[in-house]
Amino acid sequence: QVQLVESGGGLVQAGGSLRLSCAASGSTFSFKRMNWYRQTPGKQRELVATIDLGNTTNYAEAVKGRFTISRDNAKNTAYLQMNSLKPEDTAVYYCNFEWRTGTTGWTSWGQGTQVTVSS
Repeated sequence: QVQLVESGGGLVQAGGSLRLSCAASGSTFSFKRMNWYRQTPGKQRELVATIDLGNTTNYAEAVKGRFTISRDNAKNTAYLQMNSLKPEDTAVYYCNFEWRTGTTGWTSWGQGTQVTVSS
């Protein structure tokens, strides 16, 4: 069973930075894709950033140029460096990893970490 543990959330002033981490345990897989999502009350969870095995990255328009996703395959860990934070970045951030065994696709979610940006 793959478990994802997130860390790094907190309270920061607008313009500040935070770095989120998401570490997988209980796995010997190569994770095809590592993703970060975020969610605010009353809204759907939205995709923030993705990174695949080839280190190709994609970002939501709202965070392009400010957020950077990266991965350390040896540690089964994904990171989200968040710079120039804005109050509208306030949300619970979730990591999500995807992998395959044979023809079966799997996914796992972290527990979420709160990011609060004050104006």
